[in-house]
Amino acid sequence: MAELMKLEDWLPEVKPALKSKKEELHFMGYESVKESEIWKCIVSRAKKQKDEEWRIHQVVNTIMTLSTNDFMNWLTIQAVTDDSWYSFDDFEQN
Repeated sequence: MAELMKLEDWLPEVKPALKSKKEELHFMGYESVKESEIWKCIVSRAKKQKDEEWRIHQVVNTIMTLSTNDFMNWLTIQAVTDDSWYSFDDFEQN
């Protein structure tokens, strides 16, 4: 029987899948995407599901079936809802 663990605990095991998804997104032209962003998207989307315990094949499937459109929508929402997106702390004045 496959081992059940919390989604966040699977990160070390699914790094190759994250790397593959990152390379796919880079191939599609999104060259600034990082594996950590993909993982945050997966975890964020998984919070909407009722599953608390995951098998590794479920995690890998979730990563590999993440569409470019769904990822970019999530990234856009994160940029808008981030509290610091409108901050001028890093803005240099002439």
